[in-house]
Amino acid sequence: MSNLEIGLTSFPALLLLIFLRVPIGLAMFLTGLVGLYLVTGNINLPLNRLKSETFTTFSSYSLSIVPMFLLMGHFATLGGMSQALFRAAEGFLGHRKGGVAMASIGACAGFGAICGSSLATAATMSRVALPELRRYGYDGGFSTATLAAGGTLGILIPPSVVLVIYAILTEQNIAKLFLAAFIPGLLAALGYVIAVSIYVRLYPNSAGTRPAIPMSERFARLIAVWPVLLVFGLVVGGIYAGWFTPTEGAAVGAFGTGLIALVNGGLNWKTLLESFSVTAKSTAMIFFIILGAAFYNGFLALTRVPQEMSSFVVDQGFSPWVVLALILVFYLILGCLMDSLSMILLTIPIFFPVIQGLDFGMTPEQVAIWFGILVLIVVEVGLITPPVGMNLFVINAMDKSTPMTATYKAVLFYVGSDIVRVVILAAFPAITLFLI
Repeated sequence: MSNLEIGLTSFPALLLLIFLRVPIGLAMFLTGLVGLYLVTGNINLPLNRLKSETFTTFSSYSLSIVPMFLLMGHFATLGGMSQALFRAAEGFLGHRKGGVAMASIGACAGFGAICGSSLATAATMSRVALPELRRYGYDGGFSTATLAAGGTLGILIPPSVVLVIYAILTEQNIAKLFLAAFIPGLLAALGYVIAVSIYVRLYPNSAGTRPAIPMSERFARLIAVWPVLLVFGLVVGGIYAGWFTPTEGAAVGAFGTGLIALVNGGLNWKTLLESFSVTAKSTAMIFFIILGAAFYNGFLALTRVPQEMSSFVVDQGFSPWVVLALILVFYLILGCLMDSLSMILLTIPIFFPVIQGLDFGMTPEQVAIWFGILVLIVVEVGLITPPVGMNLFVINAMDKSTPMTATYKAVLFYVGSDIVRVVILAAFPAITLFLI
């Protein structure tokens, strides 16, 4: 077989390993290792590459953002910020039809602004909001679907771990990507609120009501979220004002949330060590996936698969919009089988050169940023798409009394909202690029 044929054959081999439940990072690493051996015919080159690739990958200064944002999310939970966000949103929306579900979406959006992880946002807000949803008579499937969808805002509203990885892979400016994600993030939250409104009108018995609270108490709850606004303003505002780099901003955010947690009494030696331990484990998992992807993508580059695919697509004369639509549909399908980070690491080195080779009437940087936000959104949809939506499993593990089929049924409303948003942002790139 030629090098190109070996590279193409590696895709079904990789998917087979994943279906056999081999961890995605290990699957990509093994496929890249064997592929390099088959291409070179010498085991020494793959072993030497393992040494150099490990150092090259993990010596990236930008990767230090990942543990900082994860730690910031843990400290925010210890500081009671998730509870404050939900109580504030519930105070203003809870008395409306479906209002507690809308408040859950709003709280997830707020928490996503200080936590770059979707799964962490979903798990944290579920502990806070699920008891309240139950208390006011919300249907189990509707409740779990709402929290699973709300959790996806964790990777869309900046800061976002997945967006950092995309920026590193495509050599784009992290601050500009964060800024570009802001309006799509707000549109996502608004779309989910509309989905809640439609759902409770179609299924009136799925949501109960709760009495309105006095306006004075509403504003008291709103004032209680000042730590969230402070941290978000300091981190994101500081990055855009040029006070510090995104990496320094992540460190400042982690320190700020840790200080708030300490003042609020949630941080002590025990919880501090637990936060470090959980952050280290999550970071190690992410970094191993990154290493496996780097090894596999290095093998693909040697076989020239990305370059040949890009040339093939360009030579066919397809409309750029048709190619973009096919790629986004592919992501939606792949999202049913794979987690978001794995999808980004596996596909971006292949699809990004293809997109860069097409003419969308924009500069290469604008195309890269716009495409990154679109990919982030469809990857986010994969987190709540049956049958393997990671957020769905996280939420249902916390509410085992609700059948998974009930969650699947309700979450389709949120998936529909996401698809509409993807179409709008794909058709009108200016929405994404407006703030840049």
